[in-house]
Amino acid sequence: MIKKFYLTLCLLLILSAKLWAQVAAWGGGADYTDYGFGFHFSYISNSYTVLKKSDWRTPFFDNNAGKIITDSLNSITSSSSAGFGVGFIARLRITDNLEVRTTPSLAFSDRTISYQYKTASQNVEKTVNAALVEIPLSLKLKSDRLGNVRAYLLGGVKYSYSITAPKKDDPNMSPLDKLVANQRSYASYEAGVGCDIYFNYFKFSPELKLSNSFKSILTSGNNPYSKPLDKLFLQTLVFSIYFE
Repeated sequence: MIKKFYLTLCLLLILSAKLWAQVAAWGGGADYTDYGFGFHFSYISNSYTVLKKSDWRTPFFDNNAGKIITDSLNSITSSSSAGFGVGFIARLRITDNLEVRTTPSLAFSDRTISYQYKTASQNVEKTVNAALVEIPLSLKLKSDRLGNVRAYLLGGVKYSYSITAPKKDDPNMSPLDKLVANQRSYASYEAGVGCDIYFNYFKFSPELKLSNSFKSILTSGNNPYSKPLDKLFLQTLVFSIYFE
């Protein structure tokens, strides 16, 4: 009886090992080549970290009009604004658990700043529109594979460049109609988490990533909305879906 039990157990272990080997081949062999390619779609949420000047509350004096045209400020804040991106992925395997990858993309997203004045009727929200080419370079650290799933961490840097030329203010434009200008190119650091899910012919990877600009992306300007600002750091939260 005991011999039959051990024989049955051995057969089950052998069959399980064969089935596990077949499962490990799922994903079209995406992790078994030294390099690979794919594409991705992203949901983007942008907001600024706002640093204000010491005299940021001071009403704005318009030199051309020769008078004060705003009341004193109560607050300057930035809320999240949504956008989207599309791109592709290229990776190079270093070890079974480490790879280098880049995910160039075209991203469309807005950024908003809200100004609250002592006189509520002057409250305004300024929007900065952005269409960017983004080129990240990341290291991806992967766990061992558990069936058809493996988790990963990643970190790296990203270069962003605006493909839309900055708008030039009309000299005849009222200061109240002017916008907050941003630098056309900047670099960011980023970190994220995700998981690779293996299907029969491809690999599907949902990922959540946070990035922050290394330096302020504010372009100084003499208008009621740029003058109170000392620095603007861009913070971006990205949810992406990768197919490889």
